[in-house]
Amino acid sequence: MDDKPIDKQDILKELDELHKLDHNYADGRILGSMCTEAHPFAKEVFCKFLDTNLGDPGLFRGTKQIENNVIKSIGELLSLDDAYGNIVTGGTEANLMAMRAARNHARKYKGISDGEIIIPESAHFSFKKAADMLNLKIVEAKIDENYKIDVESLRDAISDKTVAIVAIAGTTELGLIDPIEEISEIAFENNIYFHVDAAFGGFSIPFLRQAGYDLPVFDFSLDGVCSITVDPHKMGLAPIPAGGIIFRCEEYLDVMAVDSPYLTVKTQSTIVGTRLGASSAATYAIMKYFGREGYTKLAQNLMENTKFFAQNLKKLGYEIVCEPELNIVAFNHPDMDTNVLAQKLEDLGWKVSVAKCPVAIRVVLMNHIKKNHLEELLKDLEDIY
Repeated sequence: MDDKPIDKQDILKELDELHKLDHNYADGRILGSMCTEAHPFAKEVFCKFLDTNLGDPGLFRGTKQIENNVIKSIGELLSLDDAYGNIVTGGTEANLMAMRAARNHARKYKGISDGEIIIPESAHFSFKKAADMLNLKIVEAKIDENYKIDVESLRDAISDKTVAIVAIAGTTELGLIDPIEEISEIAFENNIYFHVDAAFGGFSIPFLRQAGYDLPVFDFSLDGVCSITVDPHKMGLAPIPAGGIIFRCEEYLDVMAVDSPYLTVKTQSTIVGTRLGASSAATYAIMKYFGREGYTKLAQNLMENTKFFAQNLKKLGYEIVCEPELNIVAFNHPDMDTNVLAQKLEDLGWKVSVAKCPVAIRVVLMNHIKKNHLEELLKDLEDIY
Protein backbone atom coordinates (compact mmCIF):
# COMPACT_ATOMS: atom_id res chain seq x y z
CA MET A 1 0.00 0.00 0.00
CA ASP A 2 1.25 3.51 -0.82
CA ASP A 3 2.01 5.89 2.04
CA LYS A 4 0.03 8.77 0.54
CA PRO A 5 -3.22 8.92 -1.43
CA ILE A 6 -2.93 8.75 -5.22
CA ASP A 7 -5.05 10.81 -7.59
CA LYS A 8 -8.12 8.98 -8.86
CA GLN A 9 -7.26 9.58 -12.53
CA ASP A 10 -3.80 8.08 -12.06
CA ILE A 11 -5.32 4.99 -10.46
CA LEU A 12 -7.85 4.62 -13.28
CA LYS A 13 -5.12 5.00 -15.87
CA GLU A 14 -3.12 2.19 -14.24
CA LEU A 15 -6.18 -0.03 -14.03
CA ASP A 16 -7.04 0.63 -17.68
CA GLU A 17 -3.57 -0.49 -18.73
CA LEU A 18 -3.89 -3.69 -16.71
CA HIS A 19 -7.41 -4.28 -18.02
CA LYS A 20 -6.01 -4.25 -21.55
CA LEU A 21 -4.23 -7.51 -20.71
CA ASP A 22 -7.63 -9.18 -20.28
CA HIS A 23 -9.40 -10.82 -23.19
CA ASN A 24 -12.73 -9.31 -24.18
CA TYR A 25 -15.83 -11.45 -24.67
CA ALA A 26 -17.14 -9.01 -27.29
CA ASP A 27 -14.26 -9.90 -29.63
CA GLY A 28 -15.84 -13.32 -30.07
CA ARG A 29 -12.49 -15.06 -29.74
CA ILE A 30 -12.95 -16.61 -26.29
CA LEU A 31 -14.02 -20.07 -27.43
CA GLY A 32 -13.68 -22.28 -24.36
CA SER A 33 -15.47 -20.36 -21.61
CA MET A 34 -18.80 -21.36 -20.10
CA CYS A 35 -19.21 -17.77 -18.93
CA THR A 36 -20.01 -14.78 -21.06
CA GLU A 37 -20.63 -11.05 -20.84
CA ALA A 38 -23.48 -10.19 -18.51
CA HIS A 39 -26.47 -8.33 -19.91
CA PRO A 40 -26.24 -4.52 -19.43
CA PHE A 41 -29.51 -4.42 -17.48
CA ALA A 42 -28.23 -7.10 -15.08
CA LYS A 43 -25.03 -5.10 -14.57
CA GLU A 44 -27.05 -1.98 -13.80
CA VAL A 45 -29.11 -3.75 -11.13
CA PHE A 46 -26.00 -5.45 -9.73
CA CYS A 47 -24.38 -2.08 -8.99
CA LYS A 48 -27.48 -0.85 -7.13
CA PHE A 49 -27.17 -3.70 -4.60
CA LEU A 50 -23.39 -3.72 -4.04
CA ASP A 51 -23.71 -2.82 -0.35
CA THR A 52 -26.19 -5.54 0.57
CA ASN A 53 -25.21 -8.57 2.64
CA LEU A 54 -27.40 -11.67 2.61
CA GLY A 55 -25.26 -13.12 5.38
CA ASP A 56 -27.22 -10.87 7.75
CA PRO A 57 -30.66 -10.95 6.13
CA GLY A 58 -32.48 -9.21 8.98
CA LEU A 59 -30.67 -6.02 7.97
CA PHE A 60 -31.49 -6.51 4.29
CA ARG A 61 -34.98 -7.93 4.36
CA GLY A 62 -35.86 -6.64 0.90
CA THR A 63 -32.80 -8.21 -0.70
CA LYS A 64 -33.47 -11.47 1.14
CA GLN A 65 -36.99 -11.45 -0.29
CA ILE A 66 -35.45 -11.00 -3.74
CA GLU A 67 -33.27 -14.07 -3.18
CA ASN A 68 -36.32 -16.04 -2.04
CA ASN A 69 -38.19 -14.93 -5.16
CA VAL A 70 -35.39 -15.90 -7.53
CA ILE A 71 -34.98 -19.30 -5.87
CA LYS A 72 -38.71 -19.84 -6.29
CA SER A 73 -38.51 -18.84 -9.98
CA ILE A 74 -35.58 -21.15 -10.68
CA GLY A 75 -37.32 -23.93 -8.75
CA GLU A 76 -40.43 -23.54 -10.91
CA LEU A 77 -38.22 -23.67 -14.02
CA LEU A 78 -36.95 -27.01 -12.67
CA SER A 79 -40.46 -28.41 -11.91
CA LEU A 80 -40.43 -27.65 -8.17
CA ASP A 81 -43.20 -25.50 -6.71
CA ASP A 82 -41.66 -25.08 -3.24
CA ALA A 83 -37.93 -24.63 -3.71
CA TYR A 84 -35.25 -24.07 -1.10
CA GLY A 85 -31.72 -22.88 -1.67
CA ASN A 86 -29.47 -19.93 -2.30
CA ILE A 87 -27.75 -17.83 -4.91
CA VAL A 88 -24.05 -18.50 -4.39
CA THR A 89 -20.76 -17.74 -6.12
CA GLY A 90 -20.99 -20.43 -8.77
CA GLY A 91 -21.23 -24.11 -9.57
CA THR A 92 -18.32 -25.09 -7.34
CA GLU A 93 -19.90 -23.62 -4.21
CA ALA A 94 -23.30 -25.04 -5.18
CA ASN A 95 -21.87 -28.54 -5.66
CA LEU A 96 -20.01 -28.23 -2.37
CA MET A 97 -23.26 -27.34 -0.58
CA ALA A 98 -25.03 -30.30 -2.18
CA MET A 99 -22.32 -32.75 -1.10
CA ARG A 100 -22.29 -31.28 2.40
CA ALA A 101 -26.07 -31.67 2.63
CA ALA A 102 -25.82 -35.27 1.41
CA ARG A 103 -23.03 -36.12 3.86
CA ASN A 104 -24.76 -34.53 6.85
CA HIS A 105 -28.12 -36.08 5.97
CA ALA A 106 -26.59 -39.55 5.70
CA ARG A 107 -24.65 -39.01 8.90
CA LYS A 108 -27.78 -37.98 10.81
CA TYR A 109 -30.33 -40.43 9.42
CA LYS A 110 -28.18 -43.43 8.37
CA GLY A 111 -25.24 -43.18 10.75
CA ILE A 112 -22.69 -43.13 7.90
CA SER A 113 -19.50 -41.51 9.18
CA ASP A 114 -17.09 -42.35 6.34
CA GLY A 115 -19.18 -41.59 3.29
CA GLU A 116 -18.58 -42.15 -0.42
CA ILE A 117 -19.91 -40.17 -3.38
CA ILE A 118 -20.36 -41.72 -6.81
CA ILE A 119 -19.52 -39.35 -9.65
CA PRO A 120 -18.95 -39.98 -13.36
CA GLU A 121 -15.50 -39.70 -14.91
CA SER A 122 -16.94 -36.67 -16.73
CA ALA A 123 -17.80 -34.81 -13.51
CA HIS A 124 -16.56 -31.27 -12.89
CA PHE A 125 -13.41 -30.97 -10.77
CA SER A 126 -15.41 -29.19 -8.07
CA PHE A 127 -16.45 -32.58 -6.70
CA LYS A 128 -12.81 -33.39 -5.99
CA LYS A 129 -12.64 -30.17 -3.98
CA ALA A 130 -15.82 -31.12 -2.16
CA ALA A 131 -14.54 -34.60 -1.34
CA ASP A 132 -11.27 -33.19 -0.04
CA MET A 133 -12.96 -30.58 2.14
CA LEU A 134 -15.69 -32.87 3.45
CA ASN A 135 -13.57 -36.00 3.97
CA LEU A 136 -15.57 -38.00 1.44
CA LYS A 137 -14.25 -40.79 -0.77
CA ILE A 138 -14.83 -40.44 -4.51
CA VAL A 139 -15.94 -43.54 -6.41
CA GLU A 140 -15.92 -42.95 -10.15
CA ALA A 141 -18.53 -44.52 -12.38
CA LYS A 142 -17.30 -45.27 -15.88
CA ILE A 143 -18.63 -43.49 -18.94
CA ASP A 144 -19.92 -45.42 -21.95
CA GLU A 145 -19.08 -45.14 -25.64
CA ASN A 146 -21.33 -42.07 -25.82
CA TYR A 147 -19.37 -40.32 -23.03
CA LYS A 148 -22.27 -40.58 -20.57
CA ILE A 149 -22.51 -42.43 -17.26
CA ASP A 150 -22.46 -46.19 -17.69
CA VAL A 151 -25.49 -47.09 -15.59
CA GLU A 152 -24.31 -50.61 -14.76
CA SER A 153 -20.98 -49.22 -13.58
CA LEU A 154 -22.91 -46.86 -11.33
CA ARG A 155 -25.01 -49.71 -9.91
CA ASP A 156 -21.88 -51.68 -9.15
CA ALA A 157 -20.35 -48.69 -7.35
CA ILE A 158 -23.15 -48.42 -4.76
CA SER A 159 -22.21 -49.56 -1.27
CA ASP A 160 -23.49 -49.18 2.28
CA LYS A 161 -21.25 -46.10 2.53
CA THR A 162 -22.71 -44.28 -0.48
CA VAL A 163 -24.07 -40.90 0.63
CA ALA A 164 -24.64 -39.34 -2.79
CA ILE A 165 -24.87 -40.05 -6.50
CA VAL A 166 -24.02 -37.27 -8.96
CA ALA A 167 -25.03 -36.95 -12.61
CA ILE A 168 -24.48 -34.13 -15.08
CA ALA A 169 -26.93 -32.17 -17.22
CA GLY A 170 -24.50 -30.50 -19.60
CA THR A 171 -21.03 -31.97 -19.08
CA THR A 172 -18.18 -29.48 -18.89
CA GLU A 173 -16.23 -30.94 -21.78
CA LEU A 174 -18.92 -32.09 -24.22
CA GLY A 175 -22.22 -30.59 -23.04
CA LEU A 176 -23.89 -33.99 -22.78
CA ILE A 177 -26.77 -35.03 -20.53
CA ASP A 178 -26.39 -38.19 -18.48
CA PRO A 179 -29.27 -40.75 -18.32
CA ILE A 180 -30.70 -38.89 -15.34
CA GLU A 181 -34.16 -40.44 -15.39
CA GLU A 182 -32.73 -43.95 -15.05
CA ILE A 183 -30.23 -42.86 -12.40
CA SER A 184 -33.00 -41.13 -10.46
CA GLU A 185 -34.87 -44.42 -10.22
CA ILE A 186 -31.75 -46.18 -8.94
CA ALA A 187 -31.14 -43.49 -6.33
CA PHE A 188 -34.78 -43.50 -5.23
CA GLU A 189 -34.93 -47.29 -4.94
CA ASN A 190 -31.75 -47.32 -2.85
CA ASN A 191 -32.71 -44.28 -0.74
CA ILE A 192 -29.55 -42.42 -1.79
CA TYR A 193 -29.24 -38.65 -2.16
CA PHE A 194 -29.14 -37.74 -5.87
CA HIS A 195 -27.59 -34.47 -7.07
CA VAL A 196 -27.76 -33.16 -10.63
CA ASP A 197 -25.04 -30.77 -11.69
CA ALA A 198 -26.85 -28.62 -14.26
CA ALA A 199 -24.53 -25.65 -13.86
CA PHE A 200 -24.26 -25.46 -17.65
CA GLY A 201 -27.52 -26.98 -18.86
CA GLY A 202 -29.90 -25.60 -16.27
CA PHE A 203 -30.54 -22.37 -18.11
CA SER A 204 -30.92 -23.95 -21.54
CA ILE A 205 -32.42 -27.46 -21.34
CA PRO A 206 -35.84 -26.32 -19.99
CA PHE A 207 -36.15 -23.69 -22.72
CA LEU A 208 -34.96 -26.00 -25.49
CA ARG A 209 -37.47 -28.63 -24.38
CA GLN A 210 -40.15 -25.95 -24.47
CA ALA A 211 -39.08 -25.14 -28.04
CA GLY A 212 -39.49 -28.78 -29.06
CA TYR A 213 -35.95 -30.13 -28.74
CA ASP A 214 -35.87 -33.81 -27.84
CA LEU A 215 -33.81 -33.58 -24.66
CA PRO A 216 -34.12 -35.85 -21.61
CA VAL A 217 -35.80 -34.90 -18.35
CA PHE A 218 -33.31 -33.95 -15.64
CA ASP A 219 -35.22 -31.98 -13.02
CA PHE A 220 -37.36 -32.34 -9.88
CA SER A 221 -40.18 -33.99 -11.81
CA LEU A 222 -38.05 -37.09 -11.18
CA ASP A 223 -38.69 -38.37 -7.65
CA GLY A 224 -35.08 -39.26 -6.94
CA VAL A 225 -33.59 -35.82 -7.56
CA CYS A 226 -32.72 -34.12 -4.26
CA SER A 227 -30.78 -31.06 -5.46
CA ILE A 228 -29.75 -29.28 -8.64
CA THR A 229 -26.92 -26.86 -9.38
CA VAL A 230 -27.77 -24.21 -11.97
CA ASP A 231 -25.65 -21.17 -12.85
CA PRO A 232 -27.46 -17.94 -13.85
CA HIS A 233 -24.09 -16.41 -14.76
CA LYS A 234 -23.78 -18.77 -17.73
CA MET A 235 -26.70 -18.82 -20.18
CA GLY A 236 -28.78 -16.80 -17.72
CA LEU A 237 -26.65 -13.71 -18.56
CA ALA A 238 -26.39 -12.63 -14.92
CA PRO A 239 -23.08 -11.11 -13.74
CA ILE A 240 -20.44 -13.22 -12.04
CA PRO A 241 -20.78 -14.41 -9.27
CA ALA A 242 -24.24 -15.93 -9.62
CA GLY A 243 -24.50 -19.66 -9.11
CA GLY A 244 -27.54 -21.39 -7.75
CA ILE A 245 -28.25 -24.41 -5.57
CA ILE A 246 -31.84 -25.67 -5.36
CA PHE A 247 -32.98 -28.29 -2.82
CA ARG A 248 -36.16 -30.34 -2.94
CA CYS A 249 -36.88 -29.88 0.77
CA GLU A 250 -35.81 -27.68 3.65
CA GLU A 251 -34.34 -30.50 5.71
CA TYR A 252 -31.28 -30.53 3.42
CA LEU A 253 -30.56 -26.97 4.51
CA ASP A 254 -31.39 -27.80 8.12
CA VAL A 255 -28.76 -30.55 8.35
CA MET A 256 -26.11 -27.98 7.37
CA ALA A 257 -27.27 -25.22 9.72
CA VAL A 258 -24.88 -23.83 12.32
CA ASP A 259 -25.58 -21.29 15.04
CA SER A 260 -24.94 -17.64 14.14
CA PRO A 261 -25.80 -15.94 17.45
CA TYR A 262 -24.58 -12.39 16.77
CA LEU A 263 -26.48 -11.98 13.49
CA THR A 264 -30.12 -11.09 12.87
CA VAL A 265 -30.85 -14.76 12.13
CA LYS A 266 -29.75 -17.47 14.53
CA THR A 267 -28.68 -20.21 12.09
CA GLN A 268 -26.88 -20.25 8.74
CA SER A 269 -26.62 -23.06 6.17
CA THR A 270 -24.46 -21.50 3.44
CA ILE A 271 -20.73 -22.14 3.11
CA VAL A 272 -19.80 -18.46 3.39
CA GLY A 273 -21.11 -15.93 5.89
CA THR A 274 -21.01 -12.59 4.11
CA ARG A 275 -22.91 -12.98 0.83
CA LEU A 276 -23.34 -10.30 -1.80
CA GLY A 277 -27.01 -9.53 -2.43
CA ALA A 278 -26.24 -7.96 -5.80
CA SER A 279 -26.05 -11.38 -7.48
CA SER A 280 -29.59 -12.27 -6.39
CA ALA A 281 -30.96 -8.88 -7.43
CA ALA A 282 -29.31 -9.00 -10.85
CA THR A 283 -30.48 -12.58 -11.44
CA TYR A 284 -34.02 -11.68 -10.42
CA ALA A 285 -34.03 -8.67 -12.74
CA ILE A 286 -32.65 -10.46 -15.79
CA MET A 287 -35.04 -13.40 -15.37
CA LYS A 288 -37.93 -10.94 -15.27
CA TYR A 289 -36.52 -9.04 -18.24
CA PHE A 290 -36.16 -12.10 -20.51
CA GLY A 291 -38.96 -14.34 -19.27
CA ARG A 292 -39.35 -17.83 -20.64
CA GLU A 293 -39.95 -16.44 -24.12
CA GLY A 294 -36.71 -14.47 -24.19
CA TYR A 295 -34.58 -17.29 -22.81
CA THR A 296 -36.14 -19.73 -25.28
CA LYS A 297 -35.13 -17.50 -28.19
CA LEU A 298 -31.63 -17.15 -26.75
CA ALA A 299 -31.23 -20.91 -26.29
CA GLN A 300 -32.50 -21.59 -29.80
CA ASN A 301 -30.08 -19.06 -31.27
CA LEU A 302 -27.14 -20.69 -29.48
CA MET A 303 -28.17 -24.11 -30.80
CA GLU A 304 -28.55 -22.76 -34.33
CA ASN A 305 -24.99 -21.43 -34.13
CA THR A 306 -23.87 -24.79 -32.74
CA LYS A 307 -25.47 -26.67 -35.62
CA PHE A 308 -24.01 -24.22 -38.16
CA PHE A 309 -20.51 -24.64 -36.74
CA ALA A 310 -20.66 -28.44 -36.48
CA GLN A 311 -22.00 -28.88 -40.02
CA ASN A 312 -19.33 -26.65 -41.53
CA LEU A 313 -16.56 -28.35 -39.57
CA LYS A 314 -17.63 -31.65 -41.14
CA LYS A 315 -17.62 -30.08 -44.60
CA LEU A 316 -14.02 -29.00 -44.03
CA GLY A 317 -13.06 -32.54 -43.07
CA TYR A 318 -12.78 -32.16 -39.30
CA GLU A 319 -14.04 -34.95 -37.06
CA ILE A 320 -16.80 -34.22 -34.54
CA VAL A 321 -16.40 -36.17 -31.28
CA CYS A 322 -20.17 -36.46 -30.79
CA GLU A 323 -23.31 -34.82 -32.07
CA PRO A 324 -23.93 -31.79 -29.83
CA GLU A 325 -26.83 -32.03 -27.38
CA LEU A 326 -26.21 -28.54 -26.04
CA ASN A 327 -24.10 -25.63 -27.28
CA ILE A 328 -20.66 -27.27 -27.17
CA VAL A 329 -18.78 -28.67 -30.15
CA ALA A 330 -15.71 -30.87 -29.67
CA PHE A 331 -13.65 -31.76 -32.73
CA ASN A 332 -10.29 -32.91 -34.05
CA HIS A 333 -8.26 -32.77 -37.24
CA PRO A 334 -8.07 -36.26 -38.79
CA ASP A 335 -4.27 -36.14 -39.12
CA MET A 336 -3.04 -33.42 -36.75
CA ASP A 337 -2.32 -33.70 -33.04
CA THR A 338 -4.95 -31.88 -31.01
CA ASN A 339 -2.45 -29.77 -29.08
CA VAL A 340 -0.70 -28.76 -32.31
CA LEU A 341 -4.05 -27.65 -33.73
CA ALA A 342 -4.82 -25.79 -30.50
CA GLN A 343 -1.50 -23.92 -30.74
CA LYS A 344 -2.14 -22.96 -34.36
CA LEU A 345 -5.50 -21.49 -33.34
CA GLU A 346 -3.89 -19.70 -30.39
CA ASP A 347 -1.31 -18.22 -32.76
CA LEU A 348 -4.19 -16.82 -34.82
CA GLY A 349 -5.71 -15.15 -31.74
CA TRP A 350 -8.36 -17.72 -30.80
CA LYS A 351 -8.57 -18.63 -27.11
CA VAL A 352 -9.32 -22.33 -27.28
CA SER A 353 -9.87 -25.08 -24.75
CA VAL A 354 -8.69 -28.68 -25.04
CA ALA A 355 -10.94 -31.36 -23.57
CA LYS A 356 -9.27 -34.31 -21.84
CA CYS A 357 -11.96 -36.98 -22.12
CA PRO A 358 -11.62 -37.43 -25.03
CA VAL A 359 -8.79 -35.14 -26.12
CA ALA A 360 -10.34 -32.64 -28.53
CA ILE A 361 -10.67 -28.94 -29.32
CA ARG A 362 -13.69 -27.73 -27.37
CA VAL A 363 -15.75 -24.71 -28.46
CA VAL A 364 -18.53 -23.44 -26.18
CA LEU A 365 -21.03 -21.48 -28.26
CA MET A 366 -21.87 -18.79 -25.71
CA ASN A 367 -23.81 -15.59 -26.33
CA HIS A 368 -20.69 -13.54 -27.15
CA ILE A 369 -19.84 -15.78 -30.13
CA LYS A 370 -21.82 -14.54 -33.13
CA LYS A 371 -22.21 -16.11 -36.54
CA ASN A 372 -19.66 -13.74 -38.10
CA HIS A 373 -17.11 -14.87 -35.51
CA LEU A 374 -17.78 -18.49 -36.45
CA GLU A 375 -17.32 -17.66 -40.13
CA GLU A 376 -13.91 -16.14 -39.32
CA LEU A 377 -12.98 -19.20 -37.26
CA LEU A 378 -14.06 -21.59 -40.00
CA LYS A 379 -11.97 -19.65 -42.54
CA ASP A 380 -8.90 -20.02 -40.32
CA LEU A 381 -9.64 -23.71 -39.81
CA GLU A 382 -9.93 -24.12 -43.57
CA ASP A 383 -6.53 -22.48 -44.03
CA ILE A 384 -5.02 -24.72 -41.35
CA TYR A 385 -6.50 -27.85 -42.91
